[in-house]
Amino acid sequence: MTTELPNKQKGRELSRAARTKDGVTQLPRKKFYRQRAHANPFSDHMLEYPASPDDMDWSTYFPHYVQDETPEDATKPRRLRKDVEIVDIGCGFGGLLVALAPKMPDTLVLGLEIRTQVAEYVQERIKALRSQNSDNMYQNVGCIRANTMKFLPNFFKKGQLSKIFICFPDPHFKARKHKARIVSTTLNSEYAYALRPGGIVYTITDVEDLHLWMVQHLDAHPAFERIPKEEEEADECVQVMLTETEEGKKVARNKGQKFVALFRRLEDPPW
Repeated sequence: MTTELPNKQKGRELSRAARTKDGVTQLPRKKFYRQRAHANPFSDHMLEYPASPDDMDWSTYFPHYVQDETPEDATKPRRLRKDVEIVDIGCGFGGLLVALAPKMPDTLVLGLEIRTQVAEYVQERIKALRSQNSDNMYQNVGCIRANTMKFLPNFFKKGQLSKIFICFPDPHFKARKHKARIVSTTLNSEYAYALRPGGIVYTITDVEDLHLWMVQHLDAHPAFERIPKEEEEADECVQVMLTETEEGKKVARNKGQKFVALFRRLEDPPW
């Protein structure tokens, strides 16, 4: 007895099967991966996550960078030649990821996305881009399904990251929902842990109230200082963030405002 697939899932399967032509994988169609705009970060999403960064198997996401030698301990995952350095929290459909990857070809860029179908879309998008480019482009970009609010330290070691992007996050307008905002006193400490001194947190939103909230909370954290406007405007990543995310393009079409703030990770005080 065959099980009838739901329409969207069936569409994804048919689309996936039809996307390979002459050995080249075509880009996925977004209409088969639509999902609610946001997910509840406090729900049990049945996520897989490592017990610690050393237990994370990155080989599926960055196969081009896997070390040749096999670990002495057969239970441990194979190591990469370099660590992930740039993270896009709530990467959506991956616009920022695929724009950054060619600009930083020697840096591993990772998207974190909690929504199942959206994360799957980004993964399929990356596979297609790799297939379409024979010069190893897009080998340095990956996406995993993850809940940043719960498991960020499970993936990244202290001081591992150089950049964290927080682009157009859920504003959670109601006061009782503010605890679910992706910038908070507690989460900022986790970002400070994962970022190396000199690393940068990039924030952008079209909601001024949320922008002021993020600025207030990052300003108040002793591990961060706001980057001056002149330096912000000279940062190549800011222009990419303004123009390449799907949400950013939507805001531009609607002639909305975009509020940007960057914060630098300070050196830890001497103990």
